[in-house]
Amino acid sequence: MILRLCIWLTLSGFCLAQDAFEPIPRRLPPVGIEIPEAVGMEFLEEFDRILTLSAGSDHPRIADALVFVKGVEFALMNREFYAEKDFAIARKHLELANERLKNPESIPKSGLVVRGYESSIDGSYQPYGLEIPANLDLSKPVPLLVWLHGRGDKSTDLHFIERCLTKSQALGGKIANQEQCIVLHPFGRQCIGWKHAGEIDVFEAIADAKAALGITVSKQILAGFSMGGAGAWHIGAHYPDRFDAIHAGAGFAETAEYNKLKPENHPAWYEKTLWGLYDVPNYARNLLNHPVIAYSGEVDKQKQAADLMARELAKHGHELEHVIGPGMGHKYHDDSAKQIFDALMAVQPRDPLSDIHLQTQTLRYAGMSPIWVTGLEEHWQDSRVDFRNENGVKVVTTKNVTNLRLPGIGRFELDGQSLTSHQSIGHFQEFQKVDGRWEFGKPSGLRKKPGLQGPIDDAFMAPFLVVLPTELSQRPAVQKWLDFESSHFAKRWRELMRGHLPVKRANEVTKDDVANFNLICWGEPTTNSVIGATIDKLPLTWKETLEIGNTSVDPAFHVPALIYPNPLNPERYLVLNSGLTFREDHDRTNSLQNPKLPDWAVIDVRQAPSGSSPGKVIDANFFNERWALK
Repeated sequence: MILRLCIWLTLSGFCLAQDAFEPIPRRLPPVGIEIPEAVGMEFLEEFDRILTLSAGSDHPRIADALVFVKGVEFALMNREFYAEKDFAIARKHLELANERLKNPESIPKSGLVVRGYESSIDGSYQPYGLEIPANLDLSKPVPLLVWLHGRGDKSTDLHFIERCLTKSQALGGKIANQEQCIVLHPFGRQCIGWKHAGEIDVFEAIADAKAALGITVSKQILAGFSMGGAGAWHIGAHYPDRFDAIHAGAGFAETAEYNKLKPENHPAWYEKTLWGLYDVPNYARNLLNHPVIAYSGEVDKQKQAADLMARELAKHGHELEHVIGPGMGHKYHDDSAKQIFDALMAVQPRDPLSDIHLQTQTLRYAGMSPIWVTGLEEHWQDSRVDFRNENGVKVVTTKNVTNLRLPGIGRFELDGQSLTSHQSIGHFQEFQKVDGRWEFGKPSGLRKKPGLQGPIDDAFMAPFLVVLPTELSQRPAVQKWLDFESSHFAKRWRELMRGHLPVKRANEVTKDDVANFNLICWGEPTTNSVIGATIDKLPLTWKETLEIGNTSVDPAFHVPALIYPNPLNPERYLVLNSGLTFREDHDRTNSLQNPKLPDWAVIDVRQAPSGSSPGKVIDANFFNERWALK
């Protein structure tokens, strides 16, 4: 088995040199039991049979079958079997894969069902579960309850799938016999707090389930408990137009208070600034747009999240509905679960023309249909838009906003300034603020905009391609670091993000790749031709010295990590020498799985990579709104 794994790593281009840095201990998922060689060979032979069967298949939904295979493959490759009984579960799943490949109609129409889809981010097969009441009429619009699971360090694909096949889970399994809605269980990349690729997976699972079942959704509700409660706070606040109601049970809602971090223990200024990406209090006004129901056990330590959000929402004149389970710890009270479910089922769909409250700190989370912010005065500052219709006039107040897209024609009042339009483009108006005054117009030139605003980790929330160098560096310390960090990223993406990295060598990158992917380039201008072709248009100098901002260092011992609009296609990112910036040490709590580096950094490679850093960060900062150095 070790030989086969080494072969896989070699073919993927991720072999570590013999004098590499010490490996970083893995925290998620934990390493499982030893796999007997006979069992491993049995599974490998079954993989071969299934892949032969699926090759060239015109199966209409092949992901529904191959998601079972992927679960077993990863359990084998990553050693994610935790008891001998797991081998029997794997055999069961491979049998289901075979059955579905041979007969797509074998998927149950009701009950506990598992399906899969192909991720747009990395092409991996991702599973999701469904609870479909047998007596629910799917020919009519039906409610969809999206349930976010809690933390499970060992709940990898194999174990998540088995749980979805055998157990009702929403609201602690206390609504197993309900007949009012479909319950959807996204996987969310297992254990990343429903952030990063995990949040994108929620929406891809929703879209896939609707297509697979051929259903129309009457209302869409987001709910979860523990880590899932944290996910409900986060996704509900960051995507306020996607759901008609939110239920958050326990969980966490921000970083510092949850982790009891005193100011003297706060991280570097830029990492603290990046708390603004996910910390829900920064997006609290978004929760004014639909009903929100919190739940806490009376003696649960994670009651802290609801108490904090009640305090934050009160600042905006809103009283949080907070159901408390009497005498309960970290679980649902029977009566509380029933009360919450009944309330969620009674919610009416959100009126898209009602008053809208939008709050953000970044253009990653820039809108609530039909209102979109397309430019900020400065990222990571409190930014707001409040919108209402008043006697036919669209009245808007803003804060820290320079560009807006608003619906319709007629009269607009922006921050007390009146504008009138009789024409629209695509039913929208574009507004820009020039010298403190609003006028019709849209952003121009290179600037931060939704989906192209950084930081580095943002590149991994959309389709991306890793681009490896074709030559070795003439700088031994740099080459040693590149070998280790590119391999570490591949391993971490597989184990934590539950997918194989899409990889090419620089000389294999095509025009279509440039058009369709964020390019994650490892190497130097002389060893990676994509870096070489773009270096003169990036805001750094990388020759005899490495210079960026006020930092000038020896490139024999330093590398830049950077995100920037790709000069070959400014609608996509170019990333230099970085994978995910949160690392193994941050996996101890999902609340710390946040970006650790801003838009650019300079790394001293003489300090060994660790579970908290890729090396010694000697300088780091954000670009301004024009993608220029501050």
